[in-house]
Amino acid sequence: MKKYEHLFFDLDHTLWDFETNSRDTLTELYEAERLVELGIPSAAEYIAAYEEINAGLWARYENGTLDKAVLRVLRFRNSLLHFGVKDRGLSERMGRDYIEHCPRKPALMDGALELLNDLQGTYRLHIITNGFDEVQRVKLECSAIGAYFDVVLTSEMAAARKPHPKIFAMALKHAKAQATNSLMIGDNLHADVKGARDAGWDQAYFSPTGNVDTIATYSVQNLGELRPILL
Repeated sequence: MKKYEHLFFDLDHTLWDFETNSRDTLTELYEAERLVELGIPSAAEYIAAYEEINAGLWARYENGTLDKAVLRVLRFRNSLLHFGVKDRGLSERMGRDYIEHCPRKPALMDGALELLNDLQGTYRLHIITNGFDEVQRVKLECSAIGAYFDVVLTSEMAAARKPHPKIFAMALKHAKAQATNSLMIGDNLHADVKGARDAGWDQAYFSPTGNVDTIATYSVQNLGELRPILL
């Protein structure tokens, strides 16, 4: 087994349970804003529309054709418009409240905390994330996992998003690591796995749905499967 010294984790969908935390927040906003009275039948239907719209906007953000301020406005405006609700004040308020409350949700992916406990002391642990700087740091603090990591590098800090090689090079520099003794662990085939591969790193593709990347160094369906690889 190859010996690594540095493990670099993605944050959202890999350690921090983005889906659970986001849906909890959106349900609270749906109820607080009484969206049913505006003709939006249920929180579940609102969340489904929001997630589809948000995914499209994030794709534009990832390829550099949309900035974060516009994304934050459009995802709520457009999800309300999907139900025929045109209310600028409401969409702006929901956008602000989402950013305020969602990062404070503490849910982690199954087995994340146990794995970090097992790995600390054996490896230096780090984060590379495409999320917004001020938001990602709140997530780490409120989920009580921030102390596990030596380097936390966001795309805003690096002025580059995964899979761009610049963010991987900056991560190595900050961690005083080398590509040959580093492993990237993440759920996104393009950003995490291909990005790390192109930068000369080994990669662990984490796919809870069971997808496999045949050219990834490792593919795991749950975080616990990393134990026999790393320990």
